Amino acid sequence: MGGSNPTPDGGQGYTMMHSVLAALFYGSVSFLITTINKSVLTIYQFPSFQILGIGQMITTLVVLRVGKSLRIISFADLECGTFWKIWPLPLLYLVNLVSGLGGTKQLSLPMFTVLRRFSILFTMILEGYILQKRSSVRVKLIILTMVGGALVAALDDLAFDVLGYSMLFLNDICTAGNGVYLKKKLDAKDLGKYALMYYNALFMLPMLILIAFVTGDVQKAVNYSRWSDVAFFCQFLASCSIGFVLIYATVLCTAVNSALTTTIVGCLKNVIITYVGMIFGGDYVYSRLNFTGVTISVLGSLVYTYVKYDESQSQGSSQITVRPVVTKARTVNI
Repeated sequence: MGGSNPTPDGGQGYTMMHSVLAALFYGSVSFLITTINKSVLTIYQFPSFQILGIGQMITTLVVLRVGKSLRIISFADLECGTFWKIWPLPLLYLVNLVSGLGGTKQLSLPMFTVLRRFSILFTMILEGYILQKRSSVRVKLIILTMVGGALVAALDDLAFDVLGYSMLFLNDICTAGNGVYLKKKLDAKDLGKYALMYYNALFMLPMLILIAFVTGDVQKAVNYSRWSDVAFFCQFLASCSIGFVLIYATVLCTAVNSALTTTIVGCLKNVIITYVGMIFGGDYVYSRLNFTGVTISVLGSLVYTYVKYDESQSQGSSQITVRPVVTKARTVNI
């Protein structure tokens, strides 16, 4: 995305148009990769979400390294202190990636997206603790409504899966932590967004490969019988490539806006996925109570988005100040 006065590390002064486009970009990419991942892991029954994550990380490293070699982008070279400059982002993103893909595989899309509402609650808590940002009472009540709707839906989830729920709650915590710490690192300006993306993937990849070998996922992927299926292979490659784009879109949206804005956009995207997922994927089991809980959570998401927008407009107006007119006093000689 273009902008005025770009800095060497990719930072720049952003306008309202940049903010809107960054949010739309993130929401679109997030929606696309969620549906593709669901197709690969559920419809085609690919056995390893970890291998899918490894593919996404390798794509990220290759694209950014090539971009730097061609001088399309620039970021700082690896130094002794680089790891500690981005810590704990590699750990948070590793767990976030594995638990997110695992939850996508184990749960239906409607329940996956509804339970993701907890990430907003956790983001609000962490922003208050780490970034010293406080949410209004209205926002807190609406978040509790969303979470309450998710709990109602969970009470009558006929396709309840303990592993899927556990992975998704872990994913919610790591999503919140990743967003808040990412904003903190970007604001500190020690590294630009490209450096954070590159070194995050670089430090995370060895850990992910080790886990895949230990759990036997590498062998499962090698023995998978549908590698020759053109439709599957194209979607697998699309997941890997769009995974990189999602990482970039997440960093960009967080840098231009905030961690909470990124979470809100993800929440709105999930509204669409919630109802589309009742048809797509084929693993949603309908019940009246579950559907009611899902709808309560979705309505809470819409109200939440409106309230956050209203508050941001009010804060913008309150920051408009009138400069006092200073007059010089005349000195009268007696």
